[in-house]
Amino acid sequence: MTTTTFDTTAISPAIDAASALREGYAELGDVRLHYVEAGDGPLVLLLHGFPEFWYGWREQIAPLVEAGFRVVAPDLRGYDLSTRPGRFTDYTADKVADDIRGLIHEFGADSAMVVGHDWGGSVA
Repeated sequence: MTTTTFDTTAISPAIDAASALREGYAELGDVRLHYVEAGDGPLVLLLHGFPEFWYGWREQIAPLVEAGFRVVAPDLRGYDLSTRPGRFTDYTADKVADDIRGLIHEFGADSAMVVGHDWGGSVA
C-alpha cells in the first residue's frame, strides 16, 4: 500500500486542510484500488455508486473525520484510477465485495463500518 498527501483545497472546499486527505493505492491480488483517506479512529469505508468514484463522497469526508473516524473512500474496480479488468464477469458484486474485504485488511482491521450508495450499496 502506498500513500501520498496532497493539497485538499484544490479538490473541494468541503475537504479542507483540517481533514488531511491522503491518497494511496492498495494491491489486492489482480486489482489495484485507488483510494483517499483521512482521519484516525474507527474505520469507515464509503463506496460510491455508478458512474461515480471516490469524489462523490467529498461532502461527507470532513464531517466524518471531525466526528473521530478514519475515512477511506476507494475507487471501486473499473472506476477512475483503480484497475479496469477487461471481462464483464470481473465486475460481479461478490468480486467487488472481496476487494472491499481485502481493503479492510490492508488497513489492519478485521471489520469496518461500510456505507454504500447505488452500486456501492449492493457491495456494502
